[in-house]
Amino acid sequence: MALTNFEGAVAVITGGASGIGLATARALHGRGAHVVLADINRQGLQAAQIHQNGEATGDVRAIYTDVTDEASVQALMHQVVEAHGRIDLVVTSAGIGRGGSIDTFTTQEMQAMMNINFMGTFNCVKAALPTMREQHSGHFVFLSSVAGKLGAPLLSGYCASKWAVRGFSIALRIELYGSGIGITTVYPAWVDTPMIHQEADPMAHLNIQALLTPEQVAQEILQAVQEDRRDLTLAPNPDIAFALQLMREDPEKAEILAGKAYQRNLERQAEKS
Repeated sequence: MALTNFEGAVAVITGGASGIGLATARALHGRGAHVVLADINRQGLQAAQIHQNGEATGDVRAIYTDVTDEASVQALMHQVVEAHGRIDLVVTSAGIGRGGSIDTFTTQEMQAMMNINFMGTFNCVKAALPTMREQHSGHFVFLSSVAGKLGAPLLSGYCASKWAVRGFSIALRIELYGSGIGITTVYPAWVDTPMIHQEADPMAHLNIQALLTPEQVAQEILQAVQEDRRDLTLAPNPDIAFALQLMREDPEKAEILAGKAYQRNLERQAEKS
């Protein structure tokens, strides 16, 4: 059963101190939801502001949470149920993005990516699912990426983690069929969040152009939840939209063209240096 009305709904948002997570929390609160911001960034949680307006009736809580720690996530969901008696929506937007050549990308970096981007999602499902099963209702929103549908040079680790979220969501939707619990998987292109503004010299060749804002993504997420959509792909970049279409139609050709484009880019960079 779709979550068509957010008034009084209880929503948990990981990565809620900034970016898409905070924007989604604000959008939900504006629709009357009770929102719980969960993040490992204590200072960010303290600084995060969700302004009350005349129509907002829900309350706001901020709970320190490490999504890679199963016990921490279990404690988060336990506190939410104790406070509100239910969990209607879980948005797993906690994530990191790091790039680099596979030759220099370390095991530690790869493990961190999988722990946060994928295992963080898995831990949230494990912790919230029992409550949703008792309710016979609930909805998960998993933040993947267009990198969960494409392959991108210098982003092998990031792609792997986001493809993992994609595969997990597909299998889980099948497993939960008929349970009343929905899953929306979100595949945005570059979004103007703190993640893309970090020092990332190895990614300089990617020509990042963020055409989405967190607020735009948040509004699209709410609409997708209300419509019980399985897939929310947001790709305003013409080159990314073309790559997605080509990947659907001819995956082998898509890989070859992407590889050739990357090699040409490397050659141009070498000529300049």
